[in-house]
Amino acid sequence: MTSARTSRLARALTWTVGGLLCAAVLPATVSSAAGPEPAAPLAAAAADPAYDVLVFSRTAGFRHSSIDEGVTALRELGAANNFTVTATEDAAAFTPSGLAPYEAVVFLSTTGDVLNATQQTAFEGYIKGGGGYVGIHAAADTEYDWTWYGGLAGALFHSHPNIQQATVKVEDRAHDATAHLPTAWQRTDEWYNYRTNPRTDAHVLASLDESSYSGGNMAGDHPIAWCKDYQGGRAFYTGGGHTEGSYTEAGFRRHLLGGIRWAARMTEADCRPEAGYTTLFGNTGSTTGWKQAGPGSFSNSDATLTSQSGLGLYWYQAKEYKAYSLKLDWRMAGDDNSGVFIGFPASDDPWSAVNNGYEIQIDATDTADRTTGAVYGYGSADLAARDAALNPPGEWNTYELRVEGERLQLFLNGRKINDFTNTDPARSLQQGHIGLQNHGTGDDVSFRNVRIKELGGGTGTPTGEIKGIGGKCVDVAGGAATDGTQIQLWGCTGVAAQKWTVPGDSTLRALGKCMDISGGGTADGTKVQLWTCNGSGAQKWVAQADGTLKNPQSGKCLDAAGVSSADGTKLHLWTCHTGANQKWSLPA
Repeated sequence: MTSARTSRLARALTWTVGGLLCAAVLPATVSSAAGPEPAAPLAAAAADPAYDVLVFSRTAGFRHSSIDEGVTALRELGAANNFTVTATEDAAAFTPSGLAPYEAVVFLSTTGDVLNATQQTAFEGYIKGGGGYVGIHAAADTEYDWTWYGGLAGALFHSHPNIQQATVKVEDRAHDATAHLPTAWQRTDEWYNYRTNPRTDAHVLASLDESSYSGGNMAGDHPIAWCKDYQGGRAFYTGGGHTEGSYTEAGFRRHLLGGIRWAARMTEADCRPEAGYTTLFGNTGSTTGWKQAGPGSFSNSDATLTSQSGLGLYWYQAKEYKAYSLKLDWRMAGDDNSGVFIGFPASDDPWSAVNNGYEIQIDATDTADRTTGAVYGYGSADLAARDAALNPPGEWNTYELRVEGERLQLFLNGRKINDFTNTDPARSLQQGHIGLQNHGTGDDVSFRNVRIKELGGGTGTPTGEIKGIGGKCVDVAGGAATDGTQIQLWGCTGVAAQKWTVPGDSTLRALGKCMDISGGGTADGTKVQLWTCNGSGAQKWVAQADGTLKNPQSGKCLDAAGVSSADGTKLHLWTCHTGANQKWSLPA
């Protein structure tokens, strides 16, 4: 599972370093008309290296008549997109050596208990070693008693109404599985209801408009496709694919291709859970609050802004921001130039943003401090991290700009690539506007889904003590910031090892690192430790109404061992029971 990944990086580097204007084949236009679309060959989304995919369709319960059509469609996608499909219903393939050749494993409408304990262990090892999982339709109707699999799939089947047309709301139009789709996708399928909502632990790509059909029971928030990083691997799931006709729809086939490409690490995406963002420019295409400064403009089509001539700036004049997480999706057509400006005062002169704010650069081929991921003229990105996270021109990327005080952290497709602190007394990140640059004629960069979440004033995050049983504080043992340091209870002393920030992304942070579950484990008693923040599910903690802190990936809670409040009591993971040793108060 390494050779194809290495080749993918080389493919990206031909753009970012060499600046070669290689032709990336973009997805075909997708019809939004109801009903099946005629089958059509799909060109590769990019020049992927050769790789291998295992398609597993064993059933121990209901068997879908569309499995054969699904296997055929996946073989055709593989033939057109440089991956080999091996289809099997033999669970004996699930051994460490049997899984090793594959970059991704597709569970195609599997049902019931399809793997024994030894095979389950092999598959867990495969995912933890960086493997990819793609679940299609009844993959969610599989292995109900295997807790680990439920976390991998994201949610399990509850029920379904009759086959009917529905409106699929495409929430993320940057991921390769959904970038080609319209904002409202009309299609006919058997629409699953799920036992839980995956949104807290997965990144939702598309959801159902429950008012557009009969039988939805998820209270209006009904995810139907999602992705997540899971214990070292990648997991993609789509609820479509019940009908034979699904596999002749060009849009659905491209949806499957994108899920496979991402799971197999042929493309990158931000698959961290996301909540609490306010849309500044989204699927409606509304530009309320935006204003053009200087020459040039942005076209607005298909809920996509594309730069035209310049040099100008399209800026959000309705509000200034000082502590926030700004996310947006962007795509270059080739060797183009644009940027995202932050921290500048209101002005109709685009040079005011240049002279008073900071530009986060988008440019395939400039010098290190002026290329993609750089704070223009002030600091290069970590180029190795940038190259590993970057999709080449022709594909979409996602930026997160996290501003807290005078610190700017930049994430590309979910990976941190730059950490910059302003020291210029003439500039400040703590107050200002945001804007998108239109750089000049021929510099064609597109933007989608600009959204923001305010993090509060001052440092931007609540910071203070986390208190538990006996009024004791959550403490990093010995005040050590080393990865793996035990997190414990200790008498409150006000030291840095007891100062926790709650930045709004479901992490808890001290000494510049995150509260983490060792090895991404799920067993009662798994160590809770300090670890470098990496966005994984092992570092997510969601405060519950009953006072517990729940880790959505495992479904278990932060617990003080032995129901003890003694200094040095270790914190670990445990089945949630709402006892006094699982009640926590967070800084406000």
